[in-house]
Amino acid sequence: MKKVISFPHLGNYYLPISLLLKKLTNLEVIPAPPITKKTLELGVKNAPDSVCIPFKYNLGNFIESLDNGANILFTAGGGCRYRYYAEVTETILKDLGYEFEFYKLITKDRIRIKEVYNLFKKLNKKLTFPKFMHSVIYTLFFIFYMDKIDIIIRKNIGFEKKRNTHLNLQKRMFKSFEKTNSITKLTYLYFKYKHLFKKIKLNKPKKHLKVGVIGELYTSMEPYSNYFLETYLAKENIEIKRYTNLSYLLWQKIFMKHHMLRVAKKYCKYTLGADGLDNVYRSIKLSKKKYDGIIHIKPFGCTPEIGAIPIIQKVCEDNNIPIIFFSYDAETSTEGIETRLEAFKDLLTIRRDKFD
Repeated sequence: MKKVISFPHLGNYYLPISLLLKKLTNLEVIPAPPITKKTLELGVKNAPDSVCIPFKYNLGNFIESLDNGANILFTAGGGCRYRYYAEVTETILKDLGYEFEFYKLITKDRIRIKEVYNLFKKLNKKLTFPKFMHSVIYTLFFIFYMDKIDIIIRKNIGFEKKRNTHLNLQKRMFKSFEKTNSITKLTYLYFKYKHLFKKIKLNKPKKHLKVGVIGELYTSMEPYSNYFLETYLAKENIEIKRYTNLSYLLWQKIFMKHHMLRVAKKYCKYTLGADGLDNVYRSIKLSKKKYDGIIHIKPFGCTPEIGAIPIIQKVCEDNNIPIIFFSYDAETSTEGIETRLEAFKDLLTIRRDKFD
């Protein structure tokens, strides 16, 4: 039987992940299709009611991938309850009658290079350790550069003179990135496109709204799961700051822990689990940088974020910065989200005009 690999969708990160899996296995890779209402319906239908919405999105993704011909599935694992989801997902899919191989890359909340290499060695007997390491390092650079460009896009996309200029240039950049296997060439392309992004013509007033987006990692990085929150904010001519991305989760977070505890010591003595401490720290940082407001997003029932919310509220009260909380589940409506966002924007505009 022909072996075909797939994995859950997560924003634009499917691009570097697909390339990595192809390089390491020499097998066909079909990423899960972009998330739609059908994806969520499949997840909700087959998942336990008590699990969070990211689990249901991922389960729906896996079902769609298996129906499209995949028979080898990859998941990350690690973090909060997500560390247990791989086994639950595998059981559900096998109970549904699917036949496949299932691999988890993160064990005991850490990526162990030797274990991951041995895993891919099973799928590709010809894989050498130097090739494995080159492919991994190349992918990390790919992710790092796309995240750096994303920061520029969030800052300016709401003010571009010609609509979709940033997104069209980003698509060109991704195509260029995919055509090279050289880290040196990739770095050259990054600086080339960084320059092009900074040349995009903007109509950005000095007094414009700036909003920080904090919260649970999956909901932050997968646009469908937050109802395309950043797209809405950009249309409303709002500058966006979001900290959570793969670069942060893969290597930056571990070096930030003690710094975050030091900055947040007035409010937190412990890490709170998952990204709880991170978001307390971010709310402090955003208030000091004089952002106009903060949007906190999470899946319904996300325990670490529930624990962090009262602390974040206290931070915002102490620093006089408005915050709005969104909790997403399968019943969340676009109309309700947009109505609350519109009211929040009006509040920020009134405050800005008052204090200016």
